[in-house]
Amino acid sequence: MSQKPSIPKGTRDFGQQEMAERNYIFDTIKSVFRTFGYSQIDTPAMENLSTLLGKYGEEGDKLLFRILNSGDAFGKVDFDAYKDSEGAVNSVALSKEVCEKGLRYDLTVPFARYVVQHQNEISFPFKRFQIQPVWRADRPQKGRYREFYQCDVDVIGSKSQVNELELVQIVDRVFGLLGINVLVKINNRKVLTGFAEISGFPDKVVDITVAIDKLDKIGLDAVEEEMRAKGLTDGAIAVIEQILKLSGTTSEKIAAMRSLMNGGSASGLVSETGLKGLDELEELFGLIEAAGVSRPVEIDLSLARGLNYYTGAIFEVKALDFAIGSICGGGRYDNLTGVFGLPDMSGVGISFGADRIYDVLKGLDKFPKDLKSSTTLLFANMGPAEMRYILPVAKALRERGVAVEVYPDSTKLKKQFDYADRKCIPFLSITGENEIQAGKVNIKNLVSGEQEAFDKADTESIMEFLK
Repeated sequence: MSQKPSIPKGTRDFGQQEMAERNYIFDTIKSVFRTFGYSQIDTPAMENLSTLLGKYGEEGDKLLFRILNSGDAFGKVDFDAYKDSEGAVNSVALSKEVCEKGLRYDLTVPFARYVVQHQNEISFPFKRFQIQPVWRADRPQKGRYREFYQCDVDVIGSKSQVNELELVQIVDRVFGLLGINVLVKINNRKVLTGFAEISGFPDKVVDITVAIDKLDKIGLDAVEEEMRAKGLTDGAIAVIEQILKLSGTTSEKIAAMRSLMNGGSASGLVSETGLKGLDELEELFGLIEAAGVSRPVEIDLSLARGLNYYTGAIFEVKALDFAIGSICGGGRYDNLTGVFGLPDMSGVGISFGADRIYDVLKGLDKFPKDLKSSTTLLFANMGPAEMRYILPVAKALRERGVAVEVYPDSTKLKKQFDYADRKCIPFLSITGENEIQAGKVNIKNLVSGEQEAFDKADTESIMEFLK
C-alpha cells in the first residue's frame, strides 16, 4: 500500500499564494534594513553543537535539534559508560558522543561565530541582517512552530545606544509599512540583575529572570511559587513583587526604581549594576523621544527574555489587534563573541518573527490584494502558428521586466481563461490568425474588461497598457 504523505508537526507547506505573501513580508523588512545601512549575510543551517550548547540556557539547550553523525554513529559507543546504577541510559550524555552537529536555534549565535571567524575581513561597527529558517524542538501550538523564519538585524562593535534607537526606529518603520499596530516593550538586563542584588540573592539572577519571563503566561502567583522553589525567601520575593507592581509613566517608573535600587527597598540593599541599567534606560528613552518614534514604546520591568547572553537593553514587540505571542524581540549582548575567542565585542540586535507576522497579517486581512499572482500577462495558446508568432513578443516583454506566461497547451479557451482566473492574472492575450495577418497583438484587461490591439513590435505601448 502507498504511504500517505505528511510533514512533521510544527512545520508548514506554503503554496504560491502564501509565498507571495511571505515574500511581501521579507521584501518589506529587507527594504527597511537596507535604508539603515545593514548588509545581508547567510550562515549554514547546521552548526557544530559546541557552537550552540550553553548559549541559550538549560531550557534552550533542551530545544536544540541534534543531527546524528553520519555512518555507524553508534558502532563504537560503550553503552555501559552511559548507564546509571539502575541500568538506565543517560540519553543526553550519549547524544553528545553520537551528535556533533545541530540545527541552529537562532541566528544570533551563528552571527557571533561568523564575526569571530571573519574578523579580519569586516569593518566595525559591523551592521548585518539575515533572513533564514531556524529550528526548535518545541511543543507546537498557535503561533509556535518547530521550523520558522527569523529576520535578524544586528550591529556589533559599538556600545552606543544610538544602535538601540535604530532598532526601535526599524521596528517603527517595518510595522508602519505592514499596517500592524504594535507596542514596543523595553527593559534592561542590568535592572534585572539589580532585582537579584537588592533581594539579597545575587547568585539567583538566572532563576529570577527565567521565572519573571513567564509572568504573562502563568501569572504573578505562579512566578512567585517558582522563585520560592528555587530557594528565594518570602522577603526576597516581596522585594521583587514590589518592583513588578510599579505603575506610572516611564520617567515615574525609572524614578521609583532608582529609589529602590539605591537602598529604598525593604532590604535596604544597593545595586550599582541596577542603577547603571536605569541610566541606560533613561538615555534610550530620551533618544526615542527626540527621534519622534510613532509606535507606542513603554518600559516593562517584568520583561526578561530568557536568553542568557543578553546584558543590556532588551526588546519585545506585541501586536495590539491580534492575540499572539511576541512578534519581534532582541537585546544587547556585551560578550557573546568572547566564548569564540574575541572578548569585549559588544553588539545589539533584534529579530522579526516572520511566521507570526504572517499569521497577524492573515488574521487581520492586511495583505495587499494584488499579491495573488506573480504573472502580469498570459498569452493564450491558439495553435502552433500563433505560438511562433507571440514567442518574440513574450521574450521582448520579459527582457523589460514584465512577468509573462505562455499557456503550454493548445486547448479550449475556457480552460485557459479559468487558469488565468485561478492565478489572478490580470491580463490575457488572445492572438489568432486575424491578428497575425494584421501584425497585431490583442490584450485584454480581465479586471476592467478593456481590450486593445497593439503593433507586434510596439513593446512600449504594450507595457503602458499593462501598468
